[in-house]
Amino acid sequence: MNVLILGSGGREHAFAWKIAQSKQLENLYIAPGNAGTAHCGTNVNISATDFEAVKKLVWEKGIDMVLVGPEDPLVKGIHDYFLQDDVLKDIPVIGPKKDGAQLEGSKDFSKQFMMRHGVPTARYQSFTKDTCEEGKKFLETLEPPFVLKASGLAAGKGVLIIDNIKEAKAELENMLLNAKFGDASATVVIEEFLHGIELSVFVLTDGKSYKILPAAKDYKRIGEGDTGLNTGGMGAVSPVPFADEAFIKKVEEKVVKPTINGLVKDGIDYRGFIFIGLMNNKGEPSVIEYNCRMGDPETEVVIPRIESDLLDLLDGVATQTLDKKSFAVTSQTATTVVLVSGGYPEDYEKGKVVSGLEKVEGSQVFHAGTKQDGDKVVTSGGRVFAVTSFGNSIKEAVATSFSNAEKITYDKKYYRRDIGKDLMEWKGY
Repeated sequence: MNVLILGSGGREHAFAWKIAQSKQLENLYIAPGNAGTAHCGTNVNISATDFEAVKKLVWEKGIDMVLVGPEDPLVKGIHDYFLQDDVLKDIPVIGPKKDGAQLEGSKDFSKQFMMRHGVPTARYQSFTKDTCEEGKKFLETLEPPFVLKASGLAAGKGVLIIDNIKEAKAELENMLLNAKFGDASATVVIEEFLHGIELSVFVLTDGKSYKILPAAKDYKRIGEGDTGLNTGGMGAVSPVPFADEAFIKKVEEKVVKPTINGLVKDGIDYRGFIFIGLMNNKGEPSVIEYNCRMGDPETEVVIPRIESDLLDLLDGVATQTLDKKSFAVTSQTATTVVLVSGGYPEDYEKGKVVSGLEKVEGSQVFHAGTKQDGDKVVTSGGRVFAVTSFGNSIKEAVATSFSNAEKITYDKKYYRRDIGKDLMEWKGY
């Protein structure tokens, strides 16, 4: 099977690394890929949202399956583009069509979906620039902290959690009237703050049946102790001690089944991954958000824990035979520590020369923001590497990740040294 992965981050490197191990694979292409994916297959320097260039590549290379990593091409309708093209229509795309991608593309849409199908979530209302004053009044009905979400895609940075009502009203104005997040904040969702501990649950579906993949917890803030600005993710752990078998069963009954059934009822033929961001409040799950793809950096701990052939599972999605597939998961813990550029998530410099990758032992290094420059690897993004390790405990796994994170060097390298610390100290509710 000839497979094309679209994307260039750590998630795509993890996919490429895993799919490269499949006996069913003939050739693997990654567009545009990074310096890490080049070791798993062939990088092709085209944008994941240049659908014409993707079509040309699929035709020339005899691609049998396309796996879409990031949300942007999905929200822009790459799956629909394939279905509407005589050359491409029979080539399976792993990732939802435009209607299903709205689960991530519009927070307003996803909240309405949850309410319609009885999925537990926070009380909310949506506002535009014409209803900004009503939004301020709604804020007054909530207890702090206040949650403001840009409805559209904002690269993981469109959510504000604010303790002060005056500041919350000012930020609402900034989002709606001053386009703080551009078009993404033309509509703003205000919702009540959910208490508890956060995790991510991943579901793979063929539109009829589903498989629940390992759960994970990621760390979004730049600073240790969960302080500072939100990022795309600074690390992740899987499994997590507060998501035991009983809790995941509850998630399946209260969240996963109503979500899959809701998609069917709404006539949305959804084939791909559903990322469910959850809050666990004393054993009860509530949905924070949906994403229409795998999370990053959670993919870098979830996918390595799957011991079976990932391509076989994806073929089950493509052929709608997922119910006949099975997969095994290691009982070991996986942790990943993300190395970022100095200044991230705000302004940062690119092109820093990386050294020390050859010194890494006992970890898998997934490239997130790198490119090859001659014989050198240089930084090309805010998040640069995800260092993934296994252990019999979080402590053991994360110690290996930290040890190897030290061996990789580039100018102004930064990483959080407390990934997993809260879970090691977790004593239950």
